[in-house]
Amino acid sequence: MIIIIDSGSTQTRLYLLRDEEIVAEHLLAIGVNSGKARSQGDFRDAIAAGISELLRANQLTPGDVRFAIASGMITSNLGLLEIPHITAPVSLEQLVSRVVKVKDPAILPLDLEIRFVPGIKNAQADRSWSSLRDIDLMRGEETQAVGLMTSIYRNLPLTMIELGSTTKLIHIDAQGRIAGSITSLSGQVYAAVKKETFIGASMLEEEDDDFFSADILQYACDSVHHAGLLRTLLFTRFIEFSLPCTAVERTFFCQAALAADDMKLFDEAERLGFSLQGDIVLTGKRQRCEMYRSLWRSRYGLENPVHFICDKDEIAQLAIKGAGHIARQMT
Repeated sequence: MIIIIDSGSTQTRLYLLRDEEIVAEHLLAIGVNSGKARSQGDFRDAIAAGISELLRANQLTPGDVRFAIASGMITSNLGLLEIPHITAPVSLEQLVSRVVKVKDPAILPLDLEIRFVPGIKNAQADRSWSSLRDIDLMRGEETQAVGLMTSIYRNLPLTMIELGSTTKLIHIDAQGRIAGSITSLSGQVYAAVKKETFIGASMLEEEDDDFFSADILQYACDSVHHAGLLRTLLFTRFIEFSLPCTAVERTFFCQAALAADDMKLFDEAERLGFSLQGDIVLTGKRQRCEMYRSLWRSRYGLENPVHFICDKDEIAQLAIKGAGHIARQMT
């Protein structure tokens, strides 16, 4: 029996696994970016308390668990223990060999070993400003990538695109190695535009995931190309007073503008030598997945098999399956 710790920016999920089956889970409303908790040094204690509660609820003790395995931002300088990134390309065997095993009450005040999965960084030709565009980092997504390629999509090469608070393209090469990633801040920019600027007054509070307009998508793409992203985002507000349109359409337009700008990720991926000829898996809300697939095909004229994973539980399962697979490779 093992415990999987999946810690993000604002919350942490704990999963109790027996063999390959989840027997219990526990959600903690605390993550590495929970400022109050971090300043008070409570993150470590909250993780320990959460694990204790998970065990207590299932009539277990730390002695009943082989170890806990942790991935994501918990391995950063904001988490329990900073584990250096390893440099891509990284095979599954190399990733497993670099997992750090720790049993130290100063890190986790429980009688339980914790194993930290390192993040992955892109290779750089040299450490200079001239190689700036080669830089990219991941923490946690490598575990999701392992879950994807070992349990669902085994045809290689494979490209995974996560559409969340960031847009992250992760490439798995023909040898099954995580070749690297390309990341943009589009999800957080969208949230900031909507919440922190007057543009949000012209948008829906909640997106209509069922709405899709190929025409609006193309107009947004054309505007980003000719007028730039920042001016195009401003049009979200202007069109309310200049065109016959609904809040649903304006919200879609704003998202479409960011998706159009994100097409540069594919250009950058090809520049770094990532082969985009294999299957592509998009994870996130269906509307955004549809946008990216449509733009990808219209811009590049490619007909790669494109798959969506839109259900939140299915997306969460990727990290669980990945961590479970890594754990099974370890003694």
